[in-house]
Amino acid sequence: KFEFATLLKGLPMTSIEGAPAAKGVRSPRPTGPDDNVRLGVFAALATYTIWGVLPLFFKLLEHVNPVGVVANRILCSLFFVMAIRYLRHQFGEVRVALKDRRTVLLMCVSAVLIAANWLIFVWAVGNNHVLEVSFGYFINPLVSVAIGMVLLSEKLSRTQALAIAIAVVAIAIQAVGLGSVPWVSLALALTFAFYGYVRKTVDVGSAAGLAIETLVLIPISAAYILYLLTGPAPDFYADPTTTLFLVMTGPMTAVPLVMFAFAARQLRLSTIGMFQYIAPSLQFAVAVFVFGEDLSPARLASFALIWVSLAVFSYGSWRGRGPKPA
Repeated sequence: KFEFATLLKGLPMTSIEGAPAAKGVRSPRPTGPDDNVRLGVFAALATYTIWGVLPLFFKLLEHVNPVGVVANRILCSLFFVMAIRYLRHQFGEVRVALKDRRTVLLMCVSAVLIAANWLIFVWAVGNNHVLEVSFGYFINPLVSVAIGMVLLSEKLSRTQALAIAIAVVAIAIQAVGLGSVPWVSLALALTFAFYGYVRKTVDVGSAAGLAIETLVLIPISAAYILYLLTGPAPDFYADPTTTLFLVMTGPMTAVPLVMFAFAARQLRLSTIGMFQYIAPSLQFAVAVFVFGEDLSPARLASFALIWVSLAVFSYGSWRGRGPKPA
């Protein structure tokens, strides 16, 4: 039986990108490998499914100022993550990280990047651009590869280069179909890819990292919420349902992160990679079949090319893990 308490017990002390835990912090080792792998698969499926249907949740808050939604998301995420750390008696990693100046500076950068990503996402959902959201998260792995090439001098394989070339054509077709550059897609992909790049260079785990990022953003978030409450804008807390949804942004943000961290500990990265396209696929389905967004021939062609690009990319990644010739 899968229980949240079991998941919390197995929560890894590594970041999403696999960075080791901070010194002095114990990393619990799983027991019962087969059971934990099954739980890892369940957690990965649940994580990407939640991320895929998040537009349905944030659509309920389209009447609230997007910046206000993100400010509440930051505040409620902090409370929720801190509650998890308290229940597990694991504030040590946060304290160790906050003592290192370089770590704090990098976490400030990652906080700005993830806040920008959240803001673009919330704005896009509220303004009927979920297809662009889906497209952005489809191209995100390819953007990450491009960043690795530019910033880390990583060499591209032939299949990776081909996949990126196909993706560039797909983006161009999408731009023609929309009549403008798909800035929502590009902004989401770039902010999340750079966020992953920064987090990869920081020796902080996922949950502890989110706690620090929200701590960094709390002063701005609290000031903006106070401004909304005392300014000319409507008081969204006056509606109990809206208030409930705003409070739920905390667990809706933190719970998938906790489950992803658990899955990342139990499964191979190649296995995790198999699940990463579930979220944008579900977002695509929600945009077309639930929200009724227009899927023009040009847009459909661009998505088709992206799917081909990702197939080429995935094949190249799988082939590259095979045994090397003697």
